[in-house]
Amino acid sequence: MKNADDDPEALLSRDIEVENACYAASKGADVVLGSHLCRGSRTASRGSGDYEWLAERLFGELEVDRFLLEYDSDAVGGFEPLRFLPKGKTVVLGLVTSKEAALEDRDDLIRKIEQAAKFCSIEQLALSPQCGFGGSADNHFMTVEEQWTKLENMVETARRVWG
Repeated sequence: MKNADDDPEALLSRDIEVENACYAASKGADVVLGSHLCRGSRTASRGSGDYEWLAERLFGELEVDRFLLEYDSDAVGGFEPLRFLPKGKTVVLGLVTSKEAALEDRDDLIRKIEQAAKFCSIEQLALSPQCGFGGSADNHFMTVEEQWTKLENMVETARRVWG
């Protein structure tokens, strides 16, 4: 953005304003609103940079109940930005990658969830894949069976943490 002479703060303000208008139009008593910060699931490459620069504004100003953040790569930095998460909101930790078939170790996932819980209540956290398993028809990173195995592993991990 900076290379294109764009102002990241101004663009963030505009994005929050526009997204909040959309969320206001769809808000209902039994509607849970969430925002996913995608870092590029249509290809094997992904965005870089951490959440630090936008976390306080995003968590404080975006009128959603859940934030779905991709945390399956060290490129996104640590969990420190979660310190800005207001009470009553949830961060869904996308620790399970949809980019490769290798199964995540449950103990590693639990350790990462515990690290995240140092910055907000563990009751404000959830676990998910970092993004959908099929961002487009031509990026089959794994078989359907491998996807189910990852989901089952994720569910068992969540049971161990929150069960």
